[in-house]
Formats: sequence, C-alpha cells, structure tokens
Amino acid sequence: MIWRDIRDLRIEGQGWTDTKAPFDRLPARAEGVVRDVVWDLSRHSAGLCVKFRTDATEIHGRWTLTLDRLAMGHMPATGCSGLDLYIDTASGLRWAGVGRPESLPDVQDVLVEGMADGEKSCTVYLPLYNGVSSVEIGVPEGTSIESVERPLGRRTVLFYGTSITQGASASRTGTNHVAKVGRALDCETINLGFSGNGVMEPEVAGFLAELNPDIFVIDCLPNMTADLVTERTASLVMALREKRPDTPVLLVEDRMYGDSVFVHSR
Repeated sequence: MIWRDIRDLRIEGQGWTDTKAPFDRLPARAEGVVRDVVWDLSRHSAGLCVKFRTDATEIHGRWTLTLDRLAMGHMPATGCSGLDLYIDTASGLRWAGVGRPESLPDVQDVLVEGMADGEKSCTVYLPLYNGVSSVEIGVPEGTSIESVERPLGRRTVLFYGTSITQGASASRTGTNHVAKVGRALDCETINLGFSGNGVMEPEVAGFLAELNPDIFVIDCLPNMTADLVTERTASLVMALREKRPDTPVLLVEDRMYGDSVFVHSR
C-alpha cells in the first residue's frame, strides 16, 4: 500500500488553521475562553472531510483516535469513530464504503475494494464523536492518489448547534444532516455542533463572527430554555452582524421531541 497523510490532500470543513491539534474545530486560542466542555467537544472532528482523486480499485483507511471509546449507547462506532467514503458521480456524491473501527487507539480498515477501473473523485468524512490525531488514506502500489483543488466559487455553509448538528445519532459519519446538506447543495459545510452545549453563548459567537461563510445556520433551540432564547438570540445575531453585515443568518426553529406528548416540559 501507498499511504498518504490527509494533511497533504484537501481538507474541508475546518474554519480555522491555527488549531492546537490538526483536526480541531476551534482555534487554539479558544481554550480557556469558551467553556471547558465546549473546548473538549471542539476537539471532535465532526464535519471534517478530505477530498482526493485516485485511479485505485480499492481504498484503505488508517487512523488514530484520541478518545478511549469507539461507540456510545445510542450511536454506533461507525458514526462515532469511523470513516465514511463517498465517490463523485454524474448525479452527485454516492456512498461507496465505510471504515469500521474495532480497536483503540489505532484503526485500519478497507473502505472499499473490487471497484471498476478508472479515475475517481473521493470524499472521506472523519469521526463525529471522537477526535483523530492522524488519518491516512491507502491505495495499492502502482496507483495514484492526489489532492484536488477547491472549485472556484464554491460556497460555504456554517452550522452552529447542538448534538443533532454535531451528528448524534448518525449511523455513519457521512449521514448526519450537515454532511447531507453539503452533498445536496455541492457546498462546503463547517460543523460547529457542540453536543448538549449549543446555547448561543457570547464567547462562541465571537469566534463564529471571525469566519466568512456564505450563510450562518443557527440551530441551538434543542439545548436552550425560553429564558436563554430571550437573553441571547439578539446578541448572537448582532455579534455576527457587526463583523458580517451582509451575510444571511438562518435561525432554525425547534423540532418537537418525540416524547413531548407525554413530558410537557419537552
């Protein structure tokens, strides 16, 4: 096999380059500014993906996880800690294979094999509820793997929200709704979902306003009370408006929890 560090390819979904570790979602200077739980969650690689081109008929993955868990009680290892491969077709990106993590911290698996000959443009999504210290893509010796350029005019959608945004409880890392929106609209998505902690806090708002997406999607209500909505929503929008006066801000209304018929506080 020929192994390529994905940092030598094209990574999408990362808003900042001045991170403490290669695949963090907030910059290093956010440590000690945002709450500790938000900082810890920002070290999960949710929403990050790598783009590359290869003529290989099989593709392998090799990655090192940072947390001592593969799965959670409500979410499988393939979604928490796996890799997910999609390949471009005339009708858009189509699922092609998954990397199943079965060991800690080092994982190696075949993402897909037995494909037809020919060049393929590939996307691999990183873990949603785990961090990674390294990720490599492997192809057989004698085949090629190379980075691809970002298309001119490619748009970016930034999502800020809750565990639902981060990816709970997707069965694979490419099946959470943020990634699906990216494929449907052929755009880059930045996933700033923080499980249980998407509460429109001003410290996070300040970091959001540093970025320059084509639209901000704010989807925090499942983590908030009515009092917090009243206290923080306008302040968050104004913080974005101050730095990004012309960028649309989409405020997503709450969805009902399934048990709200029985638990009225929901």
